[in-house]
Amino acid sequence: MFFLKKNYMYIILILTLLIILAYVANITAIPESLILFENEELNFEPILGVKIEETVPVGADVSVQKASNLQLQISENERTEKLQASNSTQRQYNLSLFGINLKTIQANIIQKTKVVPLGNLVGLKLYTKGVLVVGVSEIKGEDNKVYKPYEEAGISEGNSIIEINGETVSTTDELIACVSKCKGNNINVKYIDDGETYSTTIKPVKTSSNVYKIGLWVRDAAAGVGTLTFYDSSTNSCAALGHGIQDVDTGELVDISSGEFVSTDIIDIEKGEKDSPGKIEGTIEDSKKIGEIYSNTNFGIYGTYTDKSELNLNNKEAVEVASRNEIKIGKASIICTLENGIRKEYEVQIEKVYINNNENNKSMIVKVTDEELLEKTGGIIQGMSGSPILQNGKLVGALTHVLVSDPTKGYGVFADIMLQQLM
Repeated sequence: MFFLKKNYMYIILILTLLIILAYVANITAIPESLILFENEELNFEPILGVKIEETVPVGADVSVQKASNLQLQISENERTEKLQASNSTQRQYNLSLFGINLKTIQANIIQKTKVVPLGNLVGLKLYTKGVLVVGVSEIKGEDNKVYKPYEEAGISEGNSIIEINGETVSTTDELIACVSKCKGNNINVKYIDDGETYSTTIKPVKTSSNVYKIGLWVRDAAAGVGTLTFYDSSTNSCAALGHGIQDVDTGELVDISSGEFVSTDIIDIEKGEKDSPGKIEGTIEDSKKIGEIYSNTNFGIYGTYTDKSELNLNNKEAVEVASRNEIKIGKASIICTLENGIRKEYEVQIEKVYINNNENNKSMIVKVTDEELLEKTGGIIQGMSGSPILQNGKLVGALTHVLVSDPTKGYGVFADIMLQQLM
């Protein structure tokens, strides 16, 4: 009898733990930030005891808050909770379990918009804010001793130097000139680390060649080729790549002061294979400037076009940006440029959608199924990042990465995330 009671206790304990685990998993799966179009309903499966209620953020206009249209609809058959987004730019909700607050959910509301999907190959030039530190090295002084002048300064790879002795530094040449002026005296250095500005001092070392050095390797620009995703006529803005440009040495997102879209020509296409990603080789030498880049983000490159003739725009081709809730597993297409001046649409298959992902640019998995594209590229290759993904006549996203283990597959970012960057 005692044995049976003990077994029952174990069973009850296991069931309790499973229930707790299910609650934790389901609550964790509800994102803390959301993107919704005007009047779009957010649908999710409710959990017993869990409530989501709209709250008034600190400092918010209460009159605006009262004008929101929040609907909770739960039926025995559907068991579905719906939040109706208002026309405001943001809404805040509290998630609670049996009256205990668990998390705050921020809903960013964006306008329903039509854009022109592109697929043009384009060159990009980015200029950093200050100069980017990409490495450090020991300095051999004129006394043949080895020095590390940067060692106690607190500056490391990925930081940006913006000022020396009160003088603005924008290029490597300007940094070298400022260091040379010091004649061996301490220099005051202002630099940026993770968005915060700091000040420090470094004592340059004089080398046997009568040059003063601080032991930091720096870079002031980055360049490459990629694909334009869409054009928004209401803002004269373009989105490209679907991911940001990172420094090849530090792996950090390049913090830019400015940039340029430039013309490019395809030189060669290297076909992708397993464990060997392919690429579009393009040149931006002797290129002409065709636009300004104003933003480099984790979700793409953004700028304006000064020479729209290069885009070969047709505003009649404008399509709606789809809500992620409209994206379905199944057939879709991408647009890209594999021959100079020729955009073409190719068939793909959307295999998986990570509907709650707002953290990175891996929102969905896409597989290339078009035989012509597979023959030309082997699948997804470098340079195709930014290729617009279309489904049911709407823009649903853009290619961002290739799966190295299978070049026929890659990731795409949601179009609503890219559109939000323009708002």
